[in-house]
Amino acid sequence: MCLEIGNKVAVLDDVIEGIITKITKDNVLIKSEDGLEFWFLASELVKIGESQGDLLRKTRVDNSLLNQKLENNNKRKSSLFKKSKNEVVMEVDLHIEKLTRSTRGLDNYDMLSLQIDTAKRKIEYCIQKRISKIVFIHGVGEGVLKTELHYLLNRYNVKYYDASYKKYGLGATEVYIFQNQ
Repeated sequence: MCLEIGNKVAVLDDVIEGIITKITKDNVLIKSEDGLEFWFLASELVKIGESQGDLLRKTRVDNSLLNQKLENNNKRKSSLFKKSKNEVVMEVDLHIEKLTRSTRGLDNYDMLSLQIDTAKRKIEYCIQKRISKIVFIHGVGEGVLKTELHYLLNRYNVKYYDASYKKYGLGATEVYIFQNQ
């Protein structure tokens, strides 16, 4: 795939789309629809057309989530909530090394802000796309991120609880988003 300045692209593992404004040897600068600029590796981007963009926004789901959905449909589990046949659960890893290439120049406040902003963006995406469950993987640590995440979740029409210990250990929170029909 040959990327050129002016191409419309989407980020494979995120909900960012934009126009390529600069290309260096290893990185590509894209300007999002909001006017924000982001650097990505070319391998993290996919070239899209106008009609493909709409289709991609509607169908973008990580393969691991599809596999998890299929496994969940095959297994009968008891849960606090009844699972519909086509339920999608979004997983978001909030570990800082998953959100940025380098923490160089970032203090603890900046890192926490990036993590909470990411969580907020993902919650709002799930609300917009009517995805009813999201799992935030935050780790154990000293509990600062978990506390701030719970503070953020209290501002939404959601119910949250510790995610499956068997699957995530102690460091994850599962969120159920109440959707108005």
